[in-house]
Amino acid sequence: MKSINWKEIGMDILIDIVAGMVIAIGIYNFALYANFPVAGFSGMAIILYHLLGIPVGAGTIILNVPVAIFCYKFLGRTFFLKSVKSMVISSFLMDYVSPLLPVYEGDRLLAALCMGVLTGVGYALIFMRGSSTGGQDFISVAIRKVKPHMTLGVITFVLDMMTILLGSVIVFKDVDGFIYGLIVTYLMATVMDRIMYGIDEGKMTLIVTDKGKEVSGKIDEYLDRGSTIIKGTGSYTGQEKDIVMCASNNKEMYTIKRLARQVDPKSFTIIMESNEVVGEGFKEELEEL
Repeated sequence: MKSINWKEIGMDILIDIVAGMVIAIGIYNFALYANFPVAGFSGMAIILYHLLGIPVGAGTIILNVPVAIFCYKFLGRTFFLKSVKSMVISSFLMDYVSPLLPVYEGDRLLAALCMGVLTGVGYALIFMRGSSTGGQDFISVAIRKVKPHMTLGVITFVLDMMTILLGSVIVFKDVDGFIYGLIVTYLMATVMDRIMYGIDEGKMTLIVTDKGKEVSGKIDEYLDRGSTIIKGTGSYTGQEKDIVMCASNNKEMYTIKRLARQVDPKSFTIIMESNEVVGEGFKEELEEL
C-alpha cells in the first residue's frame, strides 16, 4: 500500500490557503461590487449573490455539488478529492476572511485588471499542484470525455461566454460590463499561462554539425548541460550529420550558440521556444499522492 506523503499534503494545503486568499480578494474585494460579470462558477456564484443574496463561497459549493457528483467518474479519485479540498478552502476564505478586508470602490477598469491578475495567479498555483477549484473545470473535462474531438480551449471559451453574457444581460444589464468581463477572462487566462508555463520556459537548440561529440562536450564543460546527439542525413548532399539537441534556459542559449560556432564554424543552429522543460536540471514533476 502506498504510504501517505504528509509533506506533500501539507504543502498542498498551504498553497490552497495562499491561492484561495488571492482568489477570494480578487473576486470579493475587486469584482463583486464593481458590477461586471466573471466567467466560470465564480461568475455564476456572483449572479446568485446579486439575485438571491447567497454568499459567493457558499454559492460556489452549491453549484459544485451536482456537477461533482455527475462528473466524478470522469475525474479520477485523487484529482476529485484534491479539488474538493481546494474548493472548500477557497470558498471559506471568500465568505469569512475577504469580508474583513476593505472593498475596492474605484475605477471599474482597475478593478477588472486587479481581479484578472489576482485570480490568474491563484488558479495557476492551484492547478500547478494537480488540483482545481471544481466547477467549470469538472464540466470541461466531462464534455471532453464525451466529445473528444472538441478541444478544452473551445469548451472553456463557450462556457465562459455563456456565463459572461448571462451576467451582463440579465443581472447587470450593462454592455460595458460585458467588455470588462472579456478583459478579466483574457487577463486571467494570460496570467495563468505565464505562471504555469512561462516560469519554466526556455529554449530548445538543434545544432546540425559534423562535430557532434565536440559540440556536446563543450556544452557540458561550460554549462554542465547534457545534450542528445541524433544522427541525420543532409537531403541535398546525402552526407551524414550530427544533430545536437539541448534544452536550456534563455540565458544559456546564447552561450550554446557561441560554443557551437567556435567548435564548428560551419554548423547550422536552430533555436526554438520551449514552453516548459521538466526533468533533471529543470523543474521536477510533482509525484501523485
